[in-house]
Amino acid sequence: MRTNPPVFLLPLWLAISLTLAACATTGQRAGDAGPSNGSEQAADTNDPLEPFNRAMYRFNDTLDRYVMKPVAKGYRAVLPSPVRKGVSNFFSNLREPAVMINSALQGKFSQAASDLGRFMINTTFGIYGLFDVATAIGIERHNEDFGQTLGTWGVGEGPYLVLPILGPSNIRDGVGLYADNELYPPKHLDSSSTRTKLYILEGIDIRARLLDAGDILDQAAGEDPYVFVREAYRQRRRSLIRDGADAGPAPLDPAIFEQDETAPKPPAPEPPQQP
Repeated sequence: MRTNPPVFLLPLWLAISLTLAACATTGQRAGDAGPSNGSEQAADTNDPLEPFNRAMYRFNDTLDRYVMKPVAKGYRAVLPSPVRKGVSNFFSNLREPAVMINSALQGKFSQAASDLGRFMINTTFGIYGLFDVATAIGIERHNEDFGQTLGTWGVGEGPYLVLPILGPSNIRDGVGLYADNELYPPKHLDSSSTRTKLYILEGIDIRARLLDAGDILDQAAGEDPYVFVREAYRQRRRSLIRDGADAGPAPLDPAIFEQDETAPKPPAPEPPQQP
């Protein structure tokens, strides 16, 4: 699942991603020898930046293990569920303008009108989005972002990229995150202190909601969680761009969710009886 992360560091990450993309392009020209097995594998997985990505994955994992996860557990322990739900609803409502605009940019005009209705109802009757009145009366929440819009327009995903703090992405989605951030109301607050606090609170809220999912990931990821997360992210984004339709090749193998046990061999067929 892709959530909308706190993005106060996006300009820096965008600059890093564009620089690395340029390095990856020029790096493929270096050397007179043919491609090695490693470079062939990187091409197959669309991960030419794998050494950098793995280092960043370890950094994010360490930060999460020792900072974000303990803080999220404390947040969930201190605040009762109705309060946490109100916080989640509030930040989700702040994301609705970006969802609405991306729905329109993708030609989903009736959906964009529904998104506008959600935002207006929850902002007014839901007290600035603390209560999700729109869902209660049957107005569905949608998941659209500018990365999906670019994909709908035919823009390729570009190399896979693990962003500091923000996690799995690619060049296209990194640009999309930056664009969506420009449509995020707290981005335009005059008080930098209030803006930063809102970003931090949203990040804690997102991590608290993903605590159980993180435990499932730890059990399902197997020996190489980096590959698991990369393929799950890519498959999820393909599915979102195609609105759940056939997302193309390389679906996740269901066997990765199973325990490493040798399946029993079927019994050998009995030889036919002689008449």
